[in-house]
Amino acid sequence: MKFFHYEFNAMGTPCDIQLFAESVARAKQVAELAVADVRRLEMRYSRYRNDSFLSGINRVAAAGGSISVDAETAGLLNYAATCHQQSDGLFDITSGILRRTWRYDRDGLPDDEHIQALLANIGWHKLRWHSPVLEFPLPGMEIDFGGIVKEYAVDRAAALCRSEGIRHGVVNLGGDIKIIGPRADGSPWRIGIRHPRRKDAVLETLSLHDGALASSGDYERCLIVDGVRYGHVLNPKTGWPVKHLASVSVVGDFCVVAGSASTIAMLKEEQGPAWLESLGLPYCWVDVQGNTGGSLIR
Repeated sequence: MKFFHYEFNAMGTPCDIQLFAESVARAKQVAELAVADVRRLEMRYSRYRNDSFLSGINRVAAAGGSISVDAETAGLLNYAATCHQQSDGLFDITSGILRRTWRYDRDGLPDDEHIQALLANIGWHKLRWHSPVLEFPLPGMEIDFGGIVKEYAVDRAAALCRSEGIRHGVVNLGGDIKIIGPRADGSPWRIGIRHPRRKDAVLETLSLHDGALASSGDYERCLIVDGVRYGHVLNPKTGWPVKHLASVSVVGDFCVVAGSASTIAMLKEEQGPAWLESLGLPYCWVDVQGNTGGSLIR
């Protein structure tokens, strides 16, 4: 078995697939299959593409109306509904509309009046979801699968590799990771968790034979105004960034579960660590004061 490493960009982030296979041709064939599926999901659910299915949904949402969705989109919507319920309404895929005012490519804070106006069009409970029909009674809403679809793509890419006979590999989409199996010699993959405040520093290094790892934090996109950091994880009830935790990482069987758990913990702020503990999944966190905790911290 030989080791192969493929790098590519997708969903706005650097990605890579590492795997062991019998030949260059076989490794390339499997990697290209996985990358093609990641790109398929990007085309379907990107908010940046006018021709994506998500943009089609949001054109209906903007006008008010209903649309029938396919089974894959229905599965994502069902998962979003579960996350909304388990987070007490904090994980809300209708809150992406806040990016209209939270712009991380400019200086200064958005106008609170504009935030309050957008809040009127946020709320999973304001739309109606009865599979396969998604209805928007209130014109001006939109949905955003940003907190789900990249992690879902990781799980799908790993499953595709496994279905093609790969038993040793890793799929990594911008730090959201799924292990296909241990390295060919049976040893674990060593995966570093980034420190949210020290660039290029590692908070912890994990040794994983299987499972998935996902992280959420305030370091990817942020504004710093008068020495205060405003991250991109926004509370859908206030319209403002969370401010207690700097990062959360969770290990689970599936990347989509680890990803939503890390985001929900960020949104729960002071209650986040206790909520993570109740899940029973391995996790770690860093707060904005630099304190750390969780079962992954040695």
